[in-house]
Amino acid sequence: MATIRIPTPLRAYTGGEAEITVSGDTVGAALQDLTAQHEQLRQHLYSEKGELRAFVNVFLAGDDVRHLKGEDTPLQADSRLRIVPSVAGGIR
Repeated sequence: MATIRIPTPLRAYTGGEAEITVSGDTVGAALQDLTAQHEQLRQHLYSEKGELRAFVNVFLAGDDVRHLKGEDTPLQADSRLRIVPSVAGGIR
C-alpha cells in the first residue's frame, strides 16, 4: 500500500499522524482513501466542486503530479506521496 506524508499544518486533521497508509492504484484514488479515513481533511484538500485545490501540491518521488498525469498518475504498492501546501508572501 502507498503512503502519504502529511504536512505539519494538516496533521491536526489526522490525529497527529505524519504518514498515512492508503489504498488505490492512482494518486486520485489514494487521496480519496485518505479523505475517507480522515474526513476533516477533505475541505482542506478539495474545493466544493470536488477538485483538488490549486494551492495543494502532491509529489510522487519528488515529481509534482501535475507534471505527470495529475490525479490519474499510477501508483505502485510502495509509492510515497507528499502533500505540500503552497506558501506565499514575503517582502519584495
